[in-house]
Amino acid sequence: MTNVFDDPRITAVGLLFEAHAGLSARFNAQLEEHGLSAVEFEVITRLARSPGNQLRMTDLAAQTSLSTSGVTRVVDRMERDGLLTRRACPNDRRSSYAVVTAAGMQRLNETLPGHLQMIEQWFTGQLDPEALAALLDGLRRVRDAAHPCATAGSDDVSPEQVAATDGATRRP
Repeated sequence: MTNVFDDPRITAVGLLFEAHAGLSARFNAQLEEHGLSAVEFEVITRLARSPGNQLRMTDLAAQTSLSTSGVTRVVDRMERDGLLTRRACPNDRRSSYAVVTAAGMQRLNETLPGHLQMIEQWFTGQLDPEALAALLDGLRRVRDAAHPCATAGSDDVSPEQVAATDGATRRP
């Protein structure tokens, strides 16, 4: 008789959860040393990696593990701490952008070296280049299937670019 729990699908998801839990615990401790929670780090990193260091609030919610109201609360807190600011969307008065401030970029730049060292030590350094490339490909496929909005707004033009072209030109 086959043991249903020996199913490789259960093993794959279990290993993913175990790896995530272990990495999260290590990363959280390092982030706290820099005054950031994991959610704040996720938000500020998403913004810093986006064109103009900004995203519409709705796109930020779609890209993170937060609801729209959750993003609002995190951005409110980070704005009070001077790490982010909001900017009105020039072509949609109902929307606003969350934007990383100079202080936010400084905090991120102070946090990143240690964070990258931990990523190398506990994650990417455990894999040879071919295994890492295969993992990244597989994770993107799973992410795109399970969370299709995860890159929402990443290709949007910044408000300055829209204003400079009167909204006539959009990047592909």
